[in-house]
Amino acid sequence: MFAAFYSGLRDANVQLIESLDHLGGQVSALYPYKTILDVGGHPGIQGKDLVKSLKKQMHMMHPTIRLNQAVRDIIPVDGGYQIVTDQTKTYTKAIVIATGGGAFNPRKLRAKNAEKFKNKQLFYSVHNLDQFKNKTVLVAGGGNSAIDNALLLNKVAKKVYLLHRRDTFRGFERMVDRVKQSSIELITPYLIRELNSTDDGKLLVTAKKMRTENDFRRIKVDDVVVNFGFVATNQAMRKWSLKLKGLLRKVDVNQQMKTNENLVYAVGDVAKYKGKDTLIATGFGEVPIAVNSIMRALYPKRRLPIHSTMLKH
Repeated sequence: MFAAFYSGLRDANVQLIESLDHLGGQVSALYPYKTILDVGGHPGIQGKDLVKSLKKQMHMMHPTIRLNQAVRDIIPVDGGYQIVTDQTKTYTKAIVIATGGGAFNPRKLRAKNAEKFKNKQLFYSVHNLDQFKNKTVLVAGGGNSAIDNALLLNKVAKKVYLLHRRDTFRGFERMVDRVKQSSIELITPYLIRELNSTDDGKLLVTAKKMRTENDFRRIKVDDVVVNFGFVATNQAMRKWSLKLKGLLRKVDVNQQMKTNENLVYAVGDVAKYKGKDTLIATGFGEVPIAVNSIMRALYPKRRLPIHSTMLKH
């Protein structure tokens, strides 16, 4: 969305193609209530609010938005590329690939009876806080998403547990400190092995202590939220006529965010270069580099804006 906005600032005609039925990618689909801390100017902003602001900003430039369209192929043609989706064919002079990690699915809980409770009392994201109001909730995971969800749920739930298979957490140190100073009960180092219903409709979580044979702990809760990250793949890109370098999950780019293909650029998590940090803030910074590089290549006689104040309003 920011790429579409910034391209509009440079007076480019823009189309944005999204395979999902909504904008916002992983943030919208998996972490709408996650507090994002690495966006300049925001001490902390929830994912859904960031997506809302990006939409508002993008629509200022009136790009063409194509939702529910998966890109099946990108074919080099004279003067640019033909974009083939499962619904239409369009043409473009240049491309900015901003597909994140590609198609993504949450890492599932590998515990007995887990599938039985999926989307009933076992969830992989938090889309509606009211759903957990006054309940006892166990959050499983050790990264930023698990920590953020535990802190978020602690505001509305009766009781929150945070279970992790290690004694140390991988999240931002400041957020880990907040968890330790809160009423959230930590359960470490444990791994969930089994889920079962109780007679009163609750969920009995059986967790095994790591590196032990029969040290189990059983916790009775209303719901379980699992945040083990996600599995992503860019398999669809491998079928394109473009011969992009990288392509396991990332695309190799140079300092201008350019791939090995002419006028094809990549930004965000999908772009790979030495020293890259996969942060939202990093992706935002890559967009002007890519777009300005495209505009220089297409319109070499145009003067490049030097400062933000020189961009059109």
